[in-house]
Amino acid sequence: MLNKKVAIALTSVLMLTACGGGEEKKDGKEDLVEVPDTIKAAVVNVGGELFSVPSPIQTALLIQKSGISYDKSVLHASNKVNTYSTDFLRAINLGIYGADLGYVSLYNQTQDAIGYLTSLKQLADKLGVSSAFDANTMKRIEGNITNKDSMLVLVGIAYRSSDAFLKNNQRNDVSSLILTGGWLESMNFCISAYKQKPTNEIKWRIAEQKQSLNSLIKILSAFEGEEVKALTIQLNDLAKIYEDVQFKYNFIEPTHDADKKVTYINSTTEVIVSEEQITLISNKINEIRNKIVNSSQS
Repeated sequence: MLNKKVAIALTSVLMLTACGGGEEKKDGKEDLVEVPDTIKAAVVNVGGELFSVPSPIQTALLIQKSGISYDKSVLHASNKVNTYSTDFLRAINLGIYGADLGYVSLYNQTQDAIGYLTSLKQLADKLGVSSAFDANTMKRIEGNITNKDSMLVLVGIAYRSSDAFLKNNQRNDVSSLILTGGWLESMNFCISAYKQKPTNEIKWRIAEQKQSLNSLIKILSAFEGEEVKALTIQLNDLAKIYEDVQFKYNFIEPTHDADKKVTYINSTTEVIVSEEQITLISNKINEIRNKIVNSSQS
């Protein structure tokens, strides 16, 4: 369902793109049983060049499946909305809050989900995309706040509306910043999880973001503004740390199942990354994120 436009990136970044809908029940709750299309990468088109940026839901699911318990301390405080006085800060923090909403929803943290939903609406109001959060949509979301799947579907509806607004008004810079915010927060999840439980899967997830980072730098380089330029410099510094992360392709002959008429690809890719590199990446991500979430310049 992903639309190959920068403006569409908002939906996938916030991990809330969903398929279909459902009929509203008499008790106000909805039986939305479609599986949300939340784990695919966002494919965006900038200047005719395609970029693939993984959805933060991939990281959140990996962390949850790793047996790591819910940790509210890893999230951005939902009560800092009013400290962001520029569209740059509002947009990138909207991406961060969207990732947080997906995280708390996966862990069925209803009260926290309400807080992040409120923060998202406030930032959307300030950015001028509040039409996506009309009273009826908000009522439906709140009525299903304890139903994880239904809530993701409903909020996905709201974000598709804001996608359309951003595209129609050519506000691709805002959408790109939201994409970046979601990526930064998913990296924050990964780094925190690795400190708690340093598995090879999480290490791989951190290392494989090398290409996604390069894509984000190219996307942001298309836009003007001192704040965007400063962020791009920071991301370039991070990219320099990633330069020594290597990937080794191991070819293994594919196998064929004549009866099923299926060919199985057996080749693998090995990531080569040291603990020192992981530490340097983690420190830089924390530096960039902390500056964004704690900033309040006008």
